[in-house]
Amino acid sequence: MIVDDESHVRTFVRLLLREVGIEECWEAADGAAALDLVLRHQPQLLLLDVNMPQMNGIELLSRLREAQSDIPVIIVSAQSSLSVVNEAARLGAIGYVLKHSPKAEVVAALRDALSLLDEDAEE
Repeated sequence: MIVDDESHVRTFVRLLLREVGIEECWEAADGAAALDLVLRHQPQLLLLDVNMPQMNGIELLSRLREAQSDIPVIIVSAQSSLSVVNEAARLGAIGYVLKHSPKAEVVAALRDALSLLDEDAEE
């Protein structure tokens, strides 16, 4: 699932997901809409922006953890402050990629996350 308030970012991330073999994904433009979708559909992976209206990404991640959701989360954001990165890590995000990172870096993060999902599925 892709959660970002910018439609062009969602489109770009969707294309990257297809590149790593994921064809089906849900999208949400803010944390509040995403919370409902996540709890209903239980996606395998959540790609989450930080700065969004309604509910920001850190608050969404916090609420998911309070709801005992262990969905793997990769933060994909322009926000690079150390306090935000640390809070995301504290809440269990498995990765943090800056939006302006090279495409290869984002694809590598997605592949790493998918390999973790495959390992968990095998156990």
